[in-house]
Amino acid sequence: MRTNIKRRTFLAGAATLAAAAWLPDRSQGQGSKTRLILLGTGGGPRPRKASSAPAQVIIANDTPYVVDCGNGVARQLIFAGVALPKLRHVFITHHHSDHNADYGNLILLAWAAGLRTRLDTWGPPPLEKMTRLFFEMNAYDINTRIADEGRVPLVPLVHVHQLSEGGPVMQDENVKVTAALVHHPPVVPSFGYRFDAADRSIVISGDTAPSDNLIRLAQGADVLVHEVLYLPGLDRLVARVPNAPALKQSIMSHHTAAEDAGRVAQAAGVKMLVLSHLVPADDPAITDQMWIDAARVHFRGPVIVGKDLLEI
Repeated sequence: MRTNIKRRTFLAGAATLAAAAWLPDRSQGQGSKTRLILLGTGGGPRPRKASSAPAQVIIANDTPYVVDCGNGVARQLIFAGVALPKLRHVFITHHHSDHNADYGNLILLAWAAGLRTRLDTWGPPPLEKMTRLFFEMNAYDINTRIADEGRVPLVPLVHVHQLSEGGPVMQDENVKVTAALVHHPPVVPSFGYRFDAADRSIVISGDTAPSDNLIRLAQGADVLVHEVLYLPGLDRLVARVPNAPALKQSIMSHHTAAEDAGRVAQAAGVKMLVLSHLVPADDPAITDQMWIDAARVHFRGPVIVGKDLLEI
C-alpha cells in the first residue's frame, strides 16, 4: 500500500537528524563546496544509449561518497573526474540490478586503478554475501595481480556494513549520513540516504513509492534527488516486452509519478528537486519541460531534470 503523502507539515524530531547541532562551524571553512554529480540517471536494468544506470557521487573535501552502482559506474566516475583510488565509501539503496550490477566491479576496478586504503560499503542484506562471492569469483585475477604486480591484498581493504533499519549510518570529518526505509516492494529493505555536510544537505531517494519516511528524512534539505515516473509514457515503455502487464503493475507499485515527487519535495520543504532514475528514460516524446511541469504541479521550488554527469 502506498503511504499517505497528503500532509504538508511534519514534526522535525529525531527523524530530521538535528543536523544543525552536529555540523561544524562554517566559519572554519571547507576545502571546496560539497559537490553532487549525477553519474547515471536512467531507471531500469536495460542498457541504453541515452543514459547510464542509476548512480551518483557526493564529493566532500575531495572525498567521494558513491550512492548506487549501476552498470558502468566506474567509467562514469572517470568521466566525472573522480580518481578511483580515492574511493572511501559506497552506499547501496537496494538490490535491484540497475542499482548494484557494478558494485563489485567498482571495488575491483578501483583497486586495479591503485586503491590501497580502506573502503567501507553500506547497504541492505545480503551485501556481505554478495561481496564475499564476488571476491571468490574474481580470486584468480586478484591473486595473480597481487603476486605478479605487487598490489596490496584487496579483501582486507573492504569493510561491509549491512543495514536493516533506518537511522544513523556513519559520520566522519566530512559528512553525517542517515538512512530511512522507503517503500519499494518486493525489494525489502530499501533505503534512501541523507548526507549532511557543513555547507549543504543532499538526499537520495532510492527507488520508492511516495514515502512519509523519505519526507521526514528530507526535511529542509538543500537538494532532494528523487526517482521519478512519467505515467503517460508507461504504456509505450512496457509495450517493448512480452511481460507488459506484470511489468506495468510492478513499476506502478513501487515508483513515484512526477507529480507525486513534487508533493514529496513540497511536504519536505526542500530547496531544490532533482528528477533522476527517469522512467521511461529514453522516450523521445517526453521532453524535459514535461517532466518539470508535472513536478511543478505541487512543488514551488526549482526543478532540475537529471542528466548523466550533471553537477549540481
